[in-house]
Amino acid sequence: MTNKNTNWKYNRPFLLKPAGKDYLWGGSRLNDDFAKGIDLEPLAETWECSTHPDGPSLAASGEHAGKLLTEVLKEHPEYLGTHPHTDGELPILIKFIDARQDLSVQVHPDDDYAREHENGSLGKTEMWYVMDATKDARLIYGFYHDIDKETLRQSLEQGTVEKYLQKVPVKKDDVFYIEAGTVHAIGAGALIAEVQESSNLTYRMYDYNRVDKYGRHRELHIEKALEVANLHGSAEPRQPMRVLRYKKGCASELLCRCKYFQVERQLINTERYREMADIRTGSNSFQVLLCIGGCGVLFEENGESLNFFKGDCLFLPADSVPLKIHGRAQMLKVSC
Repeated sequence: MTNKNTNWKYNRPFLLKPAGKDYLWGGSRLNDDFAKGIDLEPLAETWECSTHPDGPSLAASGEHAGKLLTEVLKEHPEYLGTHPHTDGELPILIKFIDARQDLSVQVHPDDDYAREHENGSLGKTEMWYVMDATKDARLIYGFYHDIDKETLRQSLEQGTVEKYLQKVPVKKDDVFYIEAGTVHAIGAGALIAEVQESSNLTYRMYDYNRVDKYGRHRELHIEKALEVANLHGSAEPRQPMRVLRYKKGCASELLCRCKYFQVERQLINTERYREMADIRTGSNSFQVLLCIGGCGVLFEENGESLNFFKGDCLFLPADSVPLKIHGRAQMLKVSC
């Protein structure tokens, strides 16, 4: 007779509990639509999978429940897998973003600049998946035409920069890849899932002369922004060609692949089958499953189960125990 405990040498999945951020442009949808239960108003962002010191997430189930994800990965660096070469640090950060108002016009540095000027930090390249958007939602993506530093500096001082910024309409299910150096901003009315490098470096260029709840203007970082911003005109971003690939109980499509992360959208539907969808990580990388719709159950081979609902985030360590999913859900699967 096979001893089921032999499979316990494999690593087991667990739920994560996010850190919340109350930036002034945020709304209430992350609590209203995703039942986050975070006592912040507004609730602008939830850092669903993070080891960044500005907002680490917690393990919320299993043997590591209650520990910071940072602590879990220090104890078990093998959970990351062999591919991410980050000295035991989680290389990515995954967020939900609720933009009730426009975010500031901003830019992020690349790794080389951040390493030299920001105490060895990572830069920030990111990807946005639009979970919902109002009819008039827009985002800013680069400039309509080439612009020089002095013209840009003057337009920022005079509050006329918006006439140079390329504004792009967004709708539900859109995908945008924001490379470091791209001047950008999420516009009001967008609900976003973001996958990015594990960095919190943001250089604000323009913030609509807003003040926070204490009547203070938020800090701008114009000189650093001018050093790292791509000042060439940008073509309007086109949606990538996406091809659904089917297997029993699951359809998947690639949304983004870059040197920092890979993101797929998965549609789980086992209602019509008497077999569940299989999932398991290999030795090369962990996976993060971000449930953006529906709900389901993740089963381990030994009979243990983990329920997940819309808004939940699951961490699947590398070399995971064999897993099966049952339910009807839409998920983003992230790996490195």
